[in-house]
Amino acid sequence: MIKLSLIFSIFFLMSSQAIAADSYLVNSSQKLGSGIVNAATGFIELPKNIVLTSQNEGLLYGITFGTANGILHAVGRSLIGILDAATFFIPAKSPINPPFIWQDLSKETSY
Repeated sequence: MIKLSLIFSIFFLMSSQAIAADSYLVNSSQKLGSGIVNAATGFIELPKNIVLTSQNEGLLYGITFGTANGILHAVGRSLIGILDAATFFIPAKSPINPPFIWQDLSKETSY
């Protein structure tokens, strides 16, 4: 009876480790993928912010401050994407919202 309970406890412990390893791989691969995509598509923040600022504040304000805001967001998204890709082995949630540039083009990016 003791052998049987020992065998079941070993299987129980191994199964929880397998589940944790599986979620680690999924989270790490998602972070790597989103990091690469955000590093490659960060430049889209520039026209996105020009259009959003022009719609909300007017054309002249959009061309000036929208361009400056777009440059800052493009650099920010690209750098965070590079950082996420470089540290993919530490599965943490990316601070960018929305996570991908194309998920909500009518919303300003936040960090």
